[in-house]
Amino acid sequence: MRIVSLCPSNTEILACLGLTAQLIGVDHYSDWPADVKKLPNLGPDLNINIEKVIELKPDFIVGSLSVPGMEKVVERVKSLNTPFLILDPHRLGDIFNDIIKVGEATDRYQKACDLVDWMKERIEEIRQKCPKANPPLRLYWEWWPKPVVSPGGKNWLTDLSEIVGATNVFADIPEDNVKTDWAGVVKANPDYTMVVWTGIPLKNVKIEKIINRPEWRGYPFAKKDRIHILEEGWFCRPSPRLVTGLEHLAHILYPEIFPEAKSFI
Repeated sequence: MRIVSLCPSNTEILACLGLTAQLIGVDHYSDWPADVKKLPNLGPDLNINIEKVIELKPDFIVGSLSVPGMEKVVERVKSLNTPFLILDPHRLGDIFNDIIKVGEATDRYQKACDLVDWMKERIEEIRQKCPKANPPLRLYWEWWPKPVVSPGGKNWLTDLSEIVGATNVFADIPEDNVKTDWAGVVKANPDYTMVVWTGIPLKNVKIEKIINRPEWRGYPFAKKDRIHILEEGWFCRPSPRLVTGLEHLAHILYPEIFPEAKSFI
């Protein structure tokens, strides 16, 4: 089977199902596993080069609606005479279901079931070890700084926060993402700032600029030991690698219980 993946999370799901060798083209941001960077680059996920997709003659295309703006790409994919699967995950349960769907479509059903079982088992292990603080620690997840974009209640980061005994400060807003400003973050009263800028490498995120935001001066969540610059690939992509992100999150909040964060995948 010749497979094209149009976003990083799809590429990672396919890789975890042992289908890296079947991939013949990926979007610009797909970077895990490292070998996929050698494949034909189809452009950024919001502006896929459909003509190049056609040239590759895939048997199967895996698209996504996980990022706002992907709708136009999806419509182009649907117009092709090629079997496709479009994933649209919101919560952690949706991601489990999507992995199974990909497994069914690629003759990897049992592998997908085993992968989901492993994810659930590891997640439950972490949940059981995390303290149940009352009130829970409040986490502000920053997907983007200007305008401020943060996950709302309909997002897997709300689930990850709850698993470690914390809460997403915008969990009460029933949306995939929330647009606010730095003053709105102050009003939400977080304990920690978790910076996961979508598509931005860690080296390009400067903690000093975050600490020195005028609206945040003097607030505990804006102090250096309360700001964590995290690998966006472990938190922003709805794939099995979220388990690695969860392990790192538990380590940050409870280092005495989780003395090291293991990169499982």
